Amino acid sequence: MSYPDAVSRAQAFRRLHQSEQPLLLPNVWDALSARVFEQAGFAALATSSAAVAWSLGYRDGGELPREELLAAIARITRVVKVPLTADIEDGFGTTPAEVADTVAAVIRAGAVGINLEDSRYDADGRFALRDAAEMRERLQAARAAADAAGVPVFINARTDLFLHGEGPIEARFDETLARARLYLDSGADGVFPIGLTDPVLLARLCAAVPAPVNVAPLPGLPSLAELGPLGVARVSTAIGPVLVTMQALQQAARILHDAGDLSVLKTSLGYPEAQSLFAPR
Repeated sequence: MSYPDAVSRAQAFRRLHQSEQPLLLPNVWDALSARVFEQAGFAALATSSAAVAWSLGYRDGGELPREELLAAIARITRVVKVPLTADIEDGFGTTPAEVADTVAAVIRAGAVGINLEDSRYDADGRFALRDAAEMRERLQAARAAADAAGVPVFINARTDLFLHGEGPIEARFDETLARARLYLDSGADGVFPIGLTDPVLLARLCAAVPAPVNVAPLPGLPSLAELGPLGVARVSTAIGPVLVTMQALQQAARILHDAGDLSVLKTSLGYPEAQSLFAPR
């Protein structure tokens, strides 16, 4: 992707967060899934760390090698015209400098947005929440890398207090709000309090945070029509699309194996339609 194209896509992606309606952002994992959602009319796409990892034979949670993610991003951005934002988990680095290097590489691969989370996993796959001051340094490094590249990358800072955290709800909310403000001061453009689904708390957070708030469809989340009035600016589909795909494949596999019924392979979609997804544009 050329530098002008990267800047144009980054600017377009930023504008999508300014609509009165929440930006519905499908999470994809490869070129095929990306083209399917682009063809359906979505104005932007995102990767899912879990979906990309699973599609490449790894578990989610820090096991996917960075180079594998970069290659997946490059394959997607080669075939789509719409902006892509990439889930880079905790930045693939123990230091801010390593996070900056990842962000620079992601931009070169064609992404114009990133998700950077404040959690990490140790070698045994155990979750830990990073100190807020440490996350601040990592976000500052990410912003510096984007500025150095000259691409106005949208940095979505994810905080995991409601996904993995423990303790009273109000205490977690207060810490989420404090982190959201700190992260925005550190270079983030939006915040992603993943796991926060309560409509009252979401409305409070959106009113208190002067930036786009992102949510994911976890149990208890209001409908898309209800999220806009609460102030939510962005809704990620997370692992929903890849699970739908996996379920369809599992069902077809069971029917083929157990019944040998070839009719399960009949679809209204044919080779020409699939082939056309990748015709030169």
